[in-house]
Amino acid sequence: MPPYRLARRSVTARLRRLACAALALLPLSIAPVAAEPQRTVRILVGFPAGGGTDAIARVLADKLRGELHANVIVDNKPGAGGQIAAQALKSAAPDGTTFLISHDHTISIVPQVLKNPGFDPARDFVHVAGFATFVNALAVSAPLPARSFTDYVSWVKTQQGGKSAIGVPAPASVPEFLVKVIGERHALDLVAAPYRGSAPMLNDLFGNQIPAAIASVPELIEHHKAGKLRVVAVIGAARQPALPEVPTFRELGLAGFEDLPYYAFFAPAGTPQTEIDRFANALSRVIAQPEVRDKLTGWGLAVQFMPQPQIAQRERAYTAAWAQIIKRSGFVPQ
Repeated sequence: MPPYRLARRSVTARLRRLACAALALLPLSIAPVAAEPQRTVRILVGFPAGGGTDAIARVLADKLRGELHANVIVDNKPGAGGQIAAQALKSAAPDGTTFLISHDHTISIVPQVLKNPGFDPARDFVHVAGFATFVNALAVSAPLPARSFTDYVSWVKTQQGGKSAIGVPAPASVPEFLVKVIGERHALDLVAAPYRGSAPMLNDLFGNQIPAAIASVPELIEHHKAGKLRVVAVIGAARQPALPEVPTFRELGLAGFEDLPYYAFFAPAGTPQTEIDRFANALSRVIAQPEVRDKLTGWGLAVQFMPQPQIAQRERAYTAAWAQIIKRSGFVPQ
């Protein structure tokens, strides 16, 4: 056989081997790259599903999913005025996957009224961002023959012998101290009836099991509009835009409740600043969305983004102010 034919066969065989090797490698080069598992971010809520804080958390979580590109879930851990959720935050890994949404009670009040709450906000938590302020209000049950705060006081005096109970969403809370002040101011024997959150309390108010309750406007306003209860007074220095017909306690002669409580997010101490900034920036974009802002405003919140330094300063000032109110009341930590 001529040498050139042997050479051609050798080249052809070599090309075949190379082609087979290339084909063997081809599936590896075009195999789809597996997508990274989506990150899960938990928002802890210290109150039951169906309450005001829970509703707010779910509205924000729904929009935060897109901003954070993560699976954002609401994790309800109700009980003890948010204490259980706060303890869960303390024990959570500081990796940017767990946050607590809270109003003033859990952060500013609970540590001052309990000897051992199981957490210290200054040591165990870090501020992330605030997003709103709100007011608390006194509401009466729909069947009650009281159309105003003055009517309510008169009803207690003339129909109840000067004694009655007012529901509050948590023991040793701002609403409980407000009950005490109302009673002292009007010479009434008012007892605060504590619940595990606003949802069960409002159910009893709807059923006329309790004649009155104090809760936040976001928790009351929709029921007020539906005629299931009547809001008769609010805290703060000015009337609420969502309830312009309702007077402030200040107008009614009860001063000292003008400093407004807040809503904010907190993270475990040690959470990297990059993770805090990521969440805060996403929150800022979410509450700027007209749909979200309108819904929160409709619930009686004054929506405003408060970056980390601002909410930290506000929380500390609010906590200090209430420390003085609690001290003057003679309350002894339990």
